Amino acid sequence: MANYAHTVGGQTWRFDGLRELMAKASPARSGDRLAGLAADSDAERAAAQMALAEVPLRRFLDEALIPYEQDEVTRLIFDGHDAGAFAPVAHLTVGDFRNWLLSEQADEAALAALAPGLTPEMVAAVSKLMRVQDLVLAAQKTRVVSRFRNTLGLRGRMATRLQPNHPTDDPAGIAASILDGLLYGNGDAVIGINPATDSTAGICELLKMLDAVIQRYEIPTQACVLTHVTTSIEAIERGAPVDLVFQSIAGTEAANASFGISLATLREGYEAGLSQRRGTLGDNLMYFETGQGSALSANAHHGVDQQTCEARAYAVARHFKPLLVNTVVGFIGPEYLYNGKQIIRAGLEDHFCAKLLGVPMGCDICYTNHAEADQDDMDMLLTLLGAAGVNFIMGIPGSDDVMLNYQTTSFHDALYLRQLLGLRPAPEFEDWLARMEILRLDGNRLQLGDGLPPAFRRALAQLG
Repeated sequence: MANYAHTVGGQTWRFDGLRELMAKASPARSGDRLAGLAADSDAERAAAQMALAEVPLRRFLDEALIPYEQDEVTRLIFDGHDAGAFAPVAHLTVGDFRNWLLSEQADEAALAALAPGLTPEMVAAVSKLMRVQDLVLAAQKTRVVSRFRNTLGLRGRMATRLQPNHPTDDPAGIAASILDGLLYGNGDAVIGINPATDSTAGICELLKMLDAVIQRYEIPTQACVLTHVTTSIEAIERGAPVDLVFQSIAGTEAANASFGISLATLREGYEAGLSQRRGTLGDNLMYFETGQGSALSANAHHGVDQQTCEARAYAVARHFKPLLVNTVVGFIGPEYLYNGKQIIRAGLEDHFCAKLLGVPMGCDICYTNHAEADQDDMDMLLTLLGAAGVNFIMGIPGSDDVMLNYQTTSFHDALYLRQLLGLRPAPEFEDWLARMEILRLDGNRLQLGDGLPPAFRRALAQLG
């Protein structure tokens, strides 16, 4: 293991291996501070960043931050590395790589070809050297497209997850939220419920309800009940209509074990989902959620900083060809991302790193009520991610999830971003919205329709 050093103002700072260097180079955040991993001063952080800029990218293939023998995620990263794809940047240092990413040579085709050759540690390292504008500019250069019943991730498009959660899983309450969301053009990424109960019977009923709505109105989208992967497997065995298989994931074997999963468990869920053959345009059917701090909160980080652990989770996601991945960026709480500034930075880092690795990345732009953040902070992250080319965001009634008790983005937030930046829904979903007279194009910009569509007026009457 190599040691690293850099001199600033006559003082020499030394770092014991890549693991410590990466942690000390991370922009300030509460999780790394509480774990005892963060730089002790801005000067030490700057020295670490300058030392990191001089590290050859190849070094990350020689020095594993978490030992190969101890961690199956490390083995997945190293065993799956594509040396041929890596070759065009193999001669660069981390600092050179940053400069290349911001150059005209790093276009959409070049970045797509490069993705299999990058490791999470490489992209985490370069993100630590980047300003907010760098993270936005580099991420918007590349697109990651996925398909199930529609096409997500195309340039100029931004999808939404319609999240109709209810504290008691009441069907009428869920249906009302779905109707409200569809009328704002939400739901092309997925109509996805976080269930209040994890009973398999209850999950199956929710799946049947969502499938009935999609089939009745011929909506070109997919449904998901965000339950544990093993519950989804059991629901499939019971004949429930499972579109997407969900699971929260992390960047270390030990952190995933705290979720009750392994790579083998995810493989079983993936194969069970494929056996359903419910996709009409493609077979990207996994839905993963991540978030900085999950490995630290499980004491499963091996001394690796929280942002690098997060990037390692994207290697797990990439392996299973997902339809959707999103970082629930502010959900874990201020113990890991203390305030709006840290949440904004983390959301942009996560999106940038995932896109470089070839992951179809969205973001739950959110915060908990005890964090030093508010909706103005979320508006800033929302707008920045829209400019950066985020695949999808969340849509929740009034920005307030009444079941999970956190603050996120609303149905009209998605409409704002689409109108502001000229972004449009998934093409198949956009055509459906036009047929249903929900939204119309005014030039290249979406506008709400002039009234309640007849089919939805009847549905609303049935809800009472």
